[in-house]
Amino acid sequence: MEQQEHLAAFAWNDQPVGRPKVINDHYLRRLEELVSRSPRDYGYPFHRWSAQWLRRHLARETGLEVSDRHINRLLKQMGLSTRSPSPSSGFSSSQSSRCGITISDLSPVSSPVSQTQTTSSSPHHSL
Repeated sequence: MEQQEHLAAFAWNDQPVGRPKVINDHYLRRLEELVSRSPRDYGYPFHRWSAQWLRRHLARETGLEVSDRHINRLLKQMGLSTRSPSPSSGFSSSQSSRCGITISDLSPVSSPVSQTQTTSSSPHHSL
């Protein structure tokens, strides 16, 4: 009997702790798809999703109710965000959502050796 009680003490570890997982793979794929497209594609008058609107839209489609905070948590886990790109990127939010990053027209950079030689031969540089 004592051995059974001992084993039962560790049985709690076999049961998940907390609320049951509600979000499934379909929900996550749909969330990712929505964030990658404009809300206007779905008839909304705004240009950028918010966690609140993502939550509402997904609740209508899937019947699953989650908090705005949980939507933001899921987006962060997927490496996504509802925030617009930073202004330093040079793209407007509508441009960046339609195109990927393109690197072109890069001029060759002079090697550090040639820069060192140029600096050391400068008349203002004394050793």
